[in-house]
Amino acid sequence: MPVELKMLGWSVVLGLVYVLFAATLGTRQRGLAWNVGNREGEPPPLSGSAARAERASRNYLETFVFFAAAVLAVVLAQRGNANSAWGVQLYFWARLVYLPLYAIGIPYLRTLVWTVSLVGIVLVLSALL
Repeated sequence: MPVELKMLGWSVVLGLVYVLFAATLGTRQRGLAWNVGNREGEPPPLSGSAARAERASRNYLETFVFFAAAVLAVVLAQRGNANSAWGVQLYFWARLVYLPLYAIGIPYLRTLVWTVSLVGIVLVLSALL
């Protein structure tokens, strides 16, 4: 199995970690009754690490679509190379580090790590172009 597909699989797992982490912190603030209810109306606003985890989760989902599309295109076109292998690993490891940085609230380093993940996507795309 190509490294690109392996890292795509691990990135799906990581995406689930993002969602579950944000949901857990959100439930701690809003309460279990809100979480298991039908959630009609405006939810109580989140604050602190719960709000940051929710934003990190949304951000992950925004970039993951492009990452997954690039990986699948590279694999289907059989264009995997050293750049795409390096790119998928950069994306995964940067996104792994990004969640705790965002949840803790470290602004500049978080942005740098996000940029590294974006470079990973660009490296994967470079295998197609």
